Amino acid sequence: MQQISRMLMKLFQRARLEKPGQVDPRADEFTLSLLIAMYDRSGTGYVKTRSAAAALISLSGDTLLAKYRAFFQFYAVPDGKETLITRGALRSLLTDLNQIPAIVGEGCTLSCVETAIHDCFHGVLNATIVEEKFLSWLRSEPAVLLWLPTCYRLSASEMVSHQARCR
Repeated sequence: MQQISRMLMKLFQRARLEKPGQVDPRADEFTLSLLIAMYDRSGTGYVKTRSAAAALISLSGDTLLAKYRAFFQFYAVPDGKETLITRGALRSLLTDLNQIPAIVGEGCTLSCVETAIHDCFHGVLNATIVEEKFLSWLRSEPAVLLWLPTCYRLSASEMVSHQARCR
């Protein structure tokens, strides 16, 4: 928890420098509280760094493709010259990401995660997939993660401005 707290402090200090006046002074505290609520419901004082990273990536202002690539980098395992994602790693990713909508009572069940894994690995003979297959599956907007592109689109639409005037 202390490691994540220090990381958040550094992250938001940098953000305050880049965007003066736009970052709440307690953003690191609020974010840490959110991460604890999502990933430490039993009060152990422990949150996996990878889980926290997945949440921060998903809630960032990055493009969907950049988020998807970052998920792959955090959860995939090297295998010789390639980096691959296993069913278990995908299960961990989806379980971690499912905690975000779950915090507001919108999470899905374990069977929903298993269905998503089955869909992702559909037609794959190996126990692993490459990044291109993973990205292709995410671009198809699987139901378990439908909230992610929806939130991205809502956020992106807030930045749209036009010169039309309404009466």
